[in-house]
Amino acid sequence: MAGTIILWGHALAALLFAVLALSQLRDGAVSVPRTAFVAALGITALWALAVAGIGNPDLTARVAESLRNIAWLAFMMALLRRDHSAGRDRAVTMIYGVVVLVALAGIVLSVIQASVPADVVKGFAAVRILLRMMVALGALVLVHHLYSVAAPGARGGIRLAVAALAIMWTSDLVLYTTAYLSGEGSQELIATRGLVMIAIVPLLAIAVHRNGDWTLKLSRTVTWQSLSLVALMAYAVVTILAISAIDSFGGSYARLAQTAFVFGSAAALLTLLSSPTIKAWLRVMVAKHLFNHRYDYRAEWSRFTDTLGAPGDGAAPLEERIVKAVADVTDSSAGLLLVADDGVFGLGATWNWLGTVPVTIAGEPLAQSMAGNSRIIELDAVRAGDAPPGELAAVPQWMLDEPSAWAIVPLVHLNQLIGAILLARPPIDRSLDWEDFDLLRIAGRQVASYLAEARAHEALADARRFDEFNRRFAFIMHDVKNLVSQLTLVARNAERHADNPDFRVDMIATLKDSVGRMNDLLARLSQHNSARVEEPVAVELMPIVERVTQRRGASHPIAVTGMRDAVAVADPARLEQALGHLIQNAIEASAPGEPVGVVVGRATIEVIDSGPGMSASFIRDRLFRPFTSTKSGGFGIGAFEARQVIQAMGGKLDVVSREGEGTRFTIVLREALAPVKMERAA
Repeated sequence: MAGTIILWGHALAALLFAVLALSQLRDGAVSVPRTAFVAALGITALWALAVAGIGNPDLTARVAESLRNIAWLAFMMALLRRDHSAGRDRAVTMIYGVVVLVALAGIVLSVIQASVPADVVKGFAAVRILLRMMVALGALVLVHHLYSVAAPGARGGIRLAVAALAIMWTSDLVLYTTAYLSGEGSQELIATRGLVMIAIVPLLAIAVHRNGDWTLKLSRTVTWQSLSLVALMAYAVVTILAISAIDSFGGSYARLAQTAFVFGSAAALLTLLSSPTIKAWLRVMVAKHLFNHRYDYRAEWSRFTDTLGAPGDGAAPLEERIVKAVADVTDSSAGLLLVADDGVFGLGATWNWLGTVPVTIAGEPLAQSMAGNSRIIELDAVRAGDAPPGELAAVPQWMLDEPSAWAIVPLVHLNQLIGAILLARPPIDRSLDWEDFDLLRIAGRQVASYLAEARAHEALADARRFDEFNRRFAFIMHDVKNLVSQLTLVARNAERHADNPDFRVDMIATLKDSVGRMNDLLARLSQHNSARVEEPVAVELMPIVERVTQRRGASHPIAVTGMRDAVAVADPARLEQALGHLIQNAIEASAPGEPVGVVVGRATIEVIDSGPGMSASFIRDRLFRPFTSTKSGGFGIGAFEARQVIQAMGGKLDVVSREGEGTRFTIVLREALAPVKMERAA
């Protein structure tokens, strides 16, 4: 049954591939990818016909299969070379060349296998199957690479072709992996592969008729992955060949020698790859010989910004992250931040710096030189005397005496020198080139903006602390002014009523109240004590109003009316403070002898004056802003602080005013049960 499916499946696949190739020939369009595509279709048709007519184990079928793989690789390479910048990349060309060489090695082994004695065939067969597995695996990597480097807008035109090739080589990989592990080919898998080849023909036909614009660009990440896979494949080939040679010539110690070789080579490879120096050397060599530019700028910038913006509580301080971010650009092993302050460099943060650092940086000439030209200084050139005269005179001697010191990168923000970073030598010592200078200059400007922003935040925090102190002091001055007015009135009346016992009692009470309020003001001025703050409770409003008006009523008539049993939720002391501000403002706005009205409602207190009033724009934009006042010599604090205090108790302060008619302030508090009602509820 499997033999019949192999015969008819591969025969039908050969027919379909041949028809698709002929249709492309009749189309008449000529281009390198189309020619390679037609050739690959034709060779695939011949291979399928050989499998159907002669059989998969035959030499002709094996050679045709290798040629089929090479043809499809040539088609993929033709697609890749449509983009000139991608086609010039030697890394991609090398990967294709390695896979093609492995396929050619498979042809050579197939020919040798057909001509050697039967007792040697088994060893060649295992190596040949392994090589075909490597071809399938390498081809799948290149298929992924081809799709990855396609422009995102053009992937629709290449998606089906990539899918078809991926399916073809995946079936090959499954077939030969099974054969390598079991020691013999599976007829069922060979039959399935014929059906798979039939299924991918429609995908190829649709893909080629879409005529998509397959514009490609090289991806360094995919190239590195492909190179790593090719290296692993080469290591596997060398290992298999060495093991086979040891098995042939090792005699009775062959198994021991094979084990020692495998473990020894693996340990040596891991030791080499784990060395930072080796890894740095590999990166430099590959970037130098395989790419047009040293840096993958997108990857470098992503790493740079990730280092600077590292979140979390465990992140290093900003200055240390700045040094590391700049050092990572050139793979420097350490760095030292020099902070500019009044034209002199001071020592900042360090990252992995093991060299000597003097107590005094002695960087004044260096800071002045960098502030003038913003040049990156290469210290080896200064040591050799090849640097400009200004740099020769500016670089401190301790930097030149430190052998690990490599370069100095200025940090300039808006033409102002913020600092500089002294970089240590990378593991692979080299001279700076134009790409290093350009990238370090951009990185220096970026981290300079971070440092400048951090300093601005610190200055803003200091300004806010001073502003908070000034705001508290302004509030205190406003309340002190009211206390002084009250005490002045007491002193003036004492000259006339000092012999009156009732006046002396009232004067003593006033003085005690003033002393208490002054102590409260001092407490409010401290940043560690925000004055006495009590939890709002149910309080009667009329006694509070009477206490405030009694103190203020001696200098100006105040008329108190309203509900005597009104109860609201408030902090009594803070409510007295807010009400005192509003009544004092009403007194100052009223004409002499014109009474100020205070009306107590269910949970409200209204302060009414008949003064000049305020405009709607003033109420909206300026009334509740501190330090804004319509009165000569006023602080503009009363209304602002009154609203802050009332809102802190869960209430609100409303105002209605008309110019020339007066103003009405209304304190609205949370309503509470009256004392009689509370007794009944209990």
